[in-house]
Amino acid sequence: MTFAADGNQPSPPRPIRVPQRRSPLAITAIVVGVIVVAAVIAANIWTEVAWFNQLDFSEVVWVQWLTRGVLFVVFGGLAAGAVWLSLFLAKRARPARSDARSSLDRYREQIEPLERAVTISLPLFVGLIAGGAMSSQWETFQLFLHRQSFGTADPQFGLDAGFYVFTLPTLNALVSYVLTIAILCAIVAAFVHLLYGSISGGGRQFIASKGARIQLAVIGLIVMLGVAANYWLDRYSLLTAQGDLIYGASYTDVNAVLPSRTILAGIAVIVGLMFLVVIWRADWRIPIIGVGLMVIAAVAIGGIYPAIVQRFQVEPNEQELETDYIQRNIDATLTSYGIDDVEITQYDATTEADSDALRGDADTTAQIRLLDPNIVAPAFQQLQQNKQYYTFSDELVVDRYDIDGESQDTVISVRELNLDGLDDSSRNWVNETTVYTHGYGVVAAYGNAVTSDGQPSFFEGGIPSSGELGDYEPRIYFGQNLPAYSIVGAPEGEGGWELDYPDDDADNGQQNTTYEGDGGPSIGNLFEKLAYAISFGEEQILFSDRVTSESQVLYYRDPLERVSKVAPYLELDSTAYPAVVDGRVVWVVDGYTTTSEYPYASLINTTGLFAGDDDALIQTTLNYVRNSVKATVDAYDGTVTLYAWDEEDPILKAWEEVFGSEIHSVSEISSDLMSHLRYPEDLFEIQRYQLSEYHVTDAATFFSQGDFWQVPEDPNDSTQRQDPYYLTLQMPGQDDPTFSLTTNFIPAGDSPRNILTGYLAVNSETGDTEGEVDEDYGTLRLMELPRDTTIPGPGQVQNNFNADSEAQSVLNLLRQGESTVENGNLLTLPVGGGLLYVQPVYVQASSGTQVPLLRKVFVAFGDEVGFADTLAEALDQVFGEGASEGATDPDAGVDGDAVDEEAGTSTDDAATDDGATDDATSEPTETATPDETTPAATDAQAALDEALARATQAIEDGNAALAEGDFAAYGEAQDALNEALQDAVDASDALDAATE
Repeated sequence: MTFAADGNQPSPPRPIRVPQRRSPLAITAIVVGVIVVAAVIAANIWTEVAWFNQLDFSEVVWVQWLTRGVLFVVFGGLAAGAVWLSLFLAKRARPARSDARSSLDRYREQIEPLERAVTISLPLFVGLIAGGAMSSQWETFQLFLHRQSFGTADPQFGLDAGFYVFTLPTLNALVSYVLTIAILCAIVAAFVHLLYGSISGGGRQFIASKGARIQLAVIGLIVMLGVAANYWLDRYSLLTAQGDLIYGASYTDVNAVLPSRTILAGIAVIVGLMFLVVIWRADWRIPIIGVGLMVIAAVAIGGIYPAIVQRFQVEPNEQELETDYIQRNIDATLTSYGIDDVEITQYDATTEADSDALRGDADTTAQIRLLDPNIVAPAFQQLQQNKQYYTFSDELVVDRYDIDGESQDTVISVRELNLDGLDDSSRNWVNETTVYTHGYGVVAAYGNAVTSDGQPSFFEGGIPSSGELGDYEPRIYFGQNLPAYSIVGAPEGEGGWELDYPDDDADNGQQNTTYEGDGGPSIGNLFEKLAYAISFGEEQILFSDRVTSESQVLYYRDPLERVSKVAPYLELDSTAYPAVVDGRVVWVVDGYTTTSEYPYASLINTTGLFAGDDDALIQTTLNYVRNSVKATVDAYDGTVTLYAWDEEDPILKAWEEVFGSEIHSVSEISSDLMSHLRYPEDLFEIQRYQLSEYHVTDAATFFSQGDFWQVPEDPNDSTQRQDPYYLTLQMPGQDDPTFSLTTNFIPAGDSPRNILTGYLAVNSETGDTEGEVDEDYGTLRLMELPRDTTIPGPGQVQNNFNADSEAQSVLNLLRQGESTVENGNLLTLPVGGGLLYVQPVYVQASSGTQVPLLRKVFVAFGDEVGFADTLAEALDQVFGEGASEGATDPDAGVDGDAVDEEAGTSTDDAATDDGATDDATSEPTETATPDETTPAATDAQAALDEALARATQAIEDGNAALAEGDFAAYGEAQDALNEALQDAVDASDALDAATE
């Protein structure tokens, strides 16, 4: 289309364009680039599908991709079609060509050569964006298609909670989509009409052709209907929105905002009909006035009126008017977080120690865990690492195992690979991919006992693994610290390429093995090699002789990553923990179904929920959570098994319909696995956070916030809240001690008054019956302490420990020289009719080889403090001589080495030069002599110096013995060190007495 330069002169002819010859090199580069990109995409798709097929979870990936694809095509196509139709209709509606020139002619001339390209590219671009945005919401649409009933109705509209969780998010997504595309179409159509003259004039002389009026009026109607639908849905969204006081609709929302949304929805429909009047009246003032009035109504009815109601009606009578809505919030929160059935006990705790009462709680005190899993990891490293290419997690796991017919709290970890421990000369593709492929065995220690020199008392360990756990498959091909991928398997008769474990009796100092599991896709033919070489970006896969027809490739090896891929609909607990089950090592992963759309339930963002603890929780925003799935990952072959732990959860039911039979029933859980499942820590942290406020179930009391609690700061680290602890204990109302997860509460606010107000424990004992969960599992028991009795909180107890002069004198001696003293977890237990605090104290070298050794134990009951070498002695100091008899087992774990007599292997024998234990006690320093000395003071000072000198010599003897691997001499040095330290303490006490 051309336009005349003026009314009489035609436009000059266009110059003839000679097509330019494209460079063959450029064409080749483009073709090669396209092929490379296509190859990379194809390789990644193929390897992903191969991985899911190998795990028998192919339906998961196909459902995701097909759902995304359908949503992309449908909504992308609709968006592209709508924009193209707007362009097409706008161009068709342009008026006939006129000889008169206008100011827009030069713009039309510039755009005309691009008209065809824009007509194609703009709809495609919009379609790609819209399709991508809607395809990302595949979970929302799948949940809507398979929506379930929660069986609970909201208190405002009487709708099932499933409407808010499954239906409302989908409706909101559709309305937002329609509004966005309609507004975009209106802008595009108006621009084209204006450009081609279908719209002209300005001010009161605004003129539009009939075609333009029809198109813009219809689009205006669609926009207004979208606005009306948005206002209507906003009525329901009030129940899932954060208000000033509570989460959910408050008095003002229900009595002012909700009616205003209804009125505004009606106004939007009326304004939409006003747009249609333009088709016949050709007067744009009608809809413009309607839009203006709607905006005024939105400000007045939707903003000013609710503000007036809040300011002058609610605030003067807030407690009375908001009571019903606060109660709605309380009831919904208790239900959505699974804390609506907490057993609350008024615990009249005593602060007076009674030895008889302690004997009555013998079963609990016998299981007091002295090993802090966050501190003793270096001891596992040094005593059980064996070789520099093995490692243990920095945070060990607390579990329980039956030893000699009795359940024992256990600290356990898996010996995994640490390729960073290899020499640089050993770091090559062959070694890292085909030789060092797996870890080996688990190491377990009694939780309530140590050896005579303060080391963990192992009942399972060594290489080959031996001890109390019996025979099991020790090879760890799937874990938390393994190479990104390994290639395993070898032709028959070739011999093992993989290092299995070090063995001094073998010819080459190690035993080799060949993987015999089915843990990864085949990588045996040329196509598979090429696909993985491209996907992993590693050409060695193509050319290495280690990649044979028998080879498998193991990848996605972290248990959490593995479960997240086969169950993308789950939020996963931050911890995967190992267990020896039915002769295999398995990783257990807790999975949660969550939503942030449960009506009236309080919303929390778990990211940063507890200061300094961001990595210890699932990272999401939620107001409903269920531990709906227990997953296991076999450490040898990587098999992932999902069990429907909460079979009544509506969200899980929906996903089961989406993915078919990928989830197994609880009835399929073996008795051995059942005995090692536990209550998940992340869920408990979320629940305790909500119970710090929602233990108050009366709306009036809740409004005053006077009885709110908080989790105390960690006594050893003020930057974060105290962790919950797994313990075996007996709560009021229980007949026997059970494996439990516990936490403390203190008053909320900035007050420095650190007193105990509540103690929460959840029964973590799942039972040991195949397919049956213990009926008491998951029972939350909350002890509320009397408000007129001061029970010291963790911070106050830690202060009492730090202020104990006798204890600190001993610890100061231990801190001298190259040693550091580290406090373990401060445990709280309901014992003796009150609350007993127990804290182990460790000593370790401040540098070099560090092995934390348990040297002392603090005990507190009320204001009484005990401090001794053993728990029994500390209890006797607090409760009276002989009070601990029957309550503790002083002989447990005195030796404690896991020994396989037939193989001649001891856990102590596993410590080599690269894992030698360095004694953690201090070197003595010069002690100041009093200005005025007496014969007694002089003798005491001499005795102190002599004892410290003997301690120094004992440290040197112990280090020398370890360097030579002489553990008998090391034990003698430890005995000498203990004797010297005790003599130093006695001499220090005598010196203090002589100088007073």
